[in-house]
Amino acid sequence: MSNTLGRGRDPSAIDEEQRQYAIGSQTLQDLDEKYPNRPRNHGQTLLFADLHKGLFDPLSASKKQPAKRGGRDTTSKLTPHEHRRRVIERFISRWRSEAGNDFFPALRLILPTSDRERGMYGLKESAIARLLIKLMGLDRHSDDAQSMLKWKRPDQSSTAGDFVDRCYNVLSKRPSRIDPGDMRIADVNEMLDKLSAATGEKGQLPIFETFYHRMNADELKWLVRIILKQMRIGATERTILELWHPDAQHLYNVSSSLRRVCWELYDSNIRLTGSQTGVALMQCFQPQLAAYEMATSFDKMIERLNASTNETATGCNDFWIEEKLDGERMQLHMLEDERVPGGKRFCFWSRKAKNYTYLYGEGLYDEVNSALTRHLRSAFAPGVRNIILDGEMIVWDPLFDKVLKFGTLKSAALETGVWNPYERDAPRPVFRVFDIVFLNDLPLTQYSLQDRRNALAKAVPGEPHRLEVHEYAVATSPDEIEPMLRRIVSDASEGLVVKNPRSMYTVGLRVPDWIKVKPDYMDGFGENVDVLIIGGYYGSGRRGGRLSSFLCGLRVTESDIKAGAHSEKCYSFIKVGGGFRAEDYAEIQHLTEGKWKDWDAKKPPSKYIQLAGGEKNQYEAPDVWIRPADSIVITVKAASAEETSSFASRLTLRFPRFKERRRDRNWDQALDYEEFEELVAQGKKTNEFRMDKRRQRGAKRVKKEIVIAGQASAPLAFAAPKSKVFNGLEFCVMTDCTAPTRKTKAQLETLIKENGGKLSQRAYPNTGMILVAEKKVVKVVSLMKAGEVDFIRPKWLLDCIAQGSEGFLLPYETSHLFHACGATWRAAEENTDEFGDGYARDLNIRELKQLLRDMPKREIVDTPFHKESFLQQLAEHDHNLGQVRSRLFKGMVVYLTGADAVRAMQICQVRNRIKYGSGVLANDLDDKSITHIIILGKDEAGGTDVAGEIRVAISSRRLVPRVVSEEWVADCWRNQTIIDEERFAPL
Repeated sequence: MSNTLGRGRDPSAIDEEQRQYAIGSQTLQDLDEKYPNRPRNHGQTLLFADLHKGLFDPLSASKKQPAKRGGRDTTSKLTPHEHRRRVIERFISRWRSEAGNDFFPALRLILPTSDRERGMYGLKESAIARLLIKLMGLDRHSDDAQSMLKWKRPDQSSTAGDFVDRCYNVLSKRPSRIDPGDMRIADVNEMLDKLSAATGEKGQLPIFETFYHRMNADELKWLVRIILKQMRIGATERTILELWHPDAQHLYNVSSSLRRVCWELYDSNIRLTGSQTGVALMQCFQPQLAAYEMATSFDKMIERLNASTNETATGCNDFWIEEKLDGERMQLHMLEDERVPGGKRFCFWSRKAKNYTYLYGEGLYDEVNSALTRHLRSAFAPGVRNIILDGEMIVWDPLFDKVLKFGTLKSAALETGVWNPYERDAPRPVFRVFDIVFLNDLPLTQYSLQDRRNALAKAVPGEPHRLEVHEYAVATSPDEIEPMLRRIVSDASEGLVVKNPRSMYTVGLRVPDWIKVKPDYMDGFGENVDVLIIGGYYGSGRRGGRLSSFLCGLRVTESDIKAGAHSEKCYSFIKVGGGFRAEDYAEIQHLTEGKWKDWDAKKPPSKYIQLAGGEKNQYEAPDVWIRPADSIVITVKAASAEETSSFASRLTLRFPRFKERRRDRNWDQALDYEEFEELVAQGKKTNEFRMDKRRQRGAKRVKKEIVIAGQASAPLAFAAPKSKVFNGLEFCVMTDCTAPTRKTKAQLETLIKENGGKLSQRAYPNTGMILVAEKKVVKVVSLMKAGEVDFIRPKWLLDCIAQGSEGFLLPYETSHLFHACGATWRAAEENTDEFGDGYARDLNIRELKQLLRDMPKREIVDTPFHKESFLQQLAEHDHNLGQVRSRLFKGMVVYLTGADAVRAMQICQVRNRIKYGSGVLANDLDDKSITHIIILGKDEAGGTDVAGEIRVAISSRRLVPRVVSEEWVADCWRNQTIIDEERFAPL
């Protein structure tokens, strides 16, 4: 209560605290015992209108504004990111001033997806639309009602695909109030708690009625976003948490609790200690995640795997291979508790921090709702008082002795509410443990995986087919991965996880100490099938207002027709929405215009289309359908085939992608079910593993200086000598300069000559020649591998010239070294103080500011920000960046040829698009990492000759690059997606 001693508490603040926190059987006294130092607000919480006007609206507006480039006085203007930080800081400051230090009421509304305290609402777009229709007294068949119910379908407005905007358009016509509402944040939280506890429309409607009468349309818009957990404010969880407190993100990673973040870290001057930053019993943490494989080969993948521990591994680069399980990531917490029958209390949490204890059991003698713990009486070794295990919850079928898809068991268990432990032959949950992070009051995250596994083997003997320790294989060569991958593919398993046994456990991050390898990431296991479009789905967001994905089917067989099925009937097979260009959408729309019919769930077209689940369930029902005889055939490419219960065909494709329209096929020439089964059987015999080029990590894109096309390589004019600072020294400049200012290789060479130095275009290490580089280009890397060699950054040249009017040679500092042998590095360290400030060099204002910013302070966050991990997390939460042009060609290595007969501007355009799309340009056709070869020029005869020569040159390679025309780059760029390359292969 230290934050309230200096001022009295508003009685309204005390009332708000009671209404927000004293819920159900929980009292404020219980909270005081658990959080004795929790902050109390001295004033009322802010109005909800202030939250949306002071935070949500400014952040959303900043998200829509592109970053400004060029122009004058741009340095004095804030970037969008800086502007968003300012907005958040202002709101937090206002909250502390007007309300107090208890930020939890506001934070749980700002980050609803991270709030684990409040239960699920059980409301999706259609349910919210029905509630609003009743609330406003709309006719269900009116235009406004239909616009909300069918929010993905195009209408006269421009909001197709955005449910919240559709609601706002309707609400703004019929507001119960124009002025800002009178609901405070505490009131909103109280009502949302009631909403999460309400069941059915009868309980939910009065709560929505309260919101409707006490909020205006703008506030209701943001309320709907909070309920749907679709904020779209342009600020990430990490940004908001770190602006609240430097340790907030770390505490959230180990606790998954916004309440703890707000109540334990309300003072930014008080930092967490080592004991507070570790995992703790009965507190859900964010588990370590495996990185995606993005290397070009298994060898490079293992290099990446061992990169973090190579210096301490004393040359031991063995690795472990585990089967990737098809289940749900789960953490098990167990501690001794005399209040629970059996003396041990369990808790289970999923990766998303959902508590599944009610399903798997709390004690060893639970009579009901115990699918697992009642069988674990002998699973732990004597002396184990408490433990936290990390693993995967899978489903095992005793009859077939195989692992099933996990969703089948969990769905059944949730529907019945009670697990039947007496059904001996029924599928059952099995917890496969692959890590231990806590044992007998000791966190184990700082120990190596090998040590943690040793502790796991001693502490958990396990229980067969209930709780088992996951097996792993020790490997020493990348060649051992492919045979194991083939074995798990033949067993229809999920994939492999490759682990570094010398790595520590990293809470809450996706790091390359674990790398998952799935058949989906491999090229050569793809299926190409000709299927028939039978249904369509309206898109949302950027694809709103049109059919963005299609339901495709397999025709019935001759046996089905003889048995009475209509000859046009199709089984639902796949849903495909990727790979389409704007021209493809337009062509499909043109060919099928006027033939689409709305899907009527009460009268489904079962004569022509059969969905999984029959007429009762209608799984994957489309928004509109088309008669097969009126439709078209398309070719779809996918990773592999798998069994499914979502489509009537019982087989489907993983990650299907549109390839082309089959103009040479009629509807009755598309695949039928038997033909597809034969195709899959043949494919499994002949496929060969190769790394999927689309998942390879591209080199970091460096922004280039703007130059006139055709002038980039022009030599710079040489002026008279300006100084003799480099007199008697010989240099070889091997790369350009990117920091502190951008200078090309030619500009650096001119600077050296102007200041008395000599130049050589060939590097001779260990001869006194100074090698200048700051990038690992091929020549630089080859010299590094050849032996001890020093590479000096171009920054050293600029610093020497900047010292006084004549300049003088500076001793090397660590910031001047790009790569150096031990002696050079040690000498450089002696030339700088502990903060990196050189003893012999004057700093400019910019460098001094940077030095002060980099000095260790109590506010600096210990956990680094991993860009690629963050992007992968976005993809997992359906915020896929695959359609962004700046990542369009990511993972591709491109070689351009045929440039002699092409205009310089044309070459420049192709090169710039590839670079901007995060692609890498290869300089030599012999580069084995090349994924695409682009034939420049529109001369068909000449392009064919060049393509033929290229194919001969690369025919002996194991991984053969794609050969395409330059039109492929233009089409990909225009449609913001990777188009199938076979369309653009030169003849």
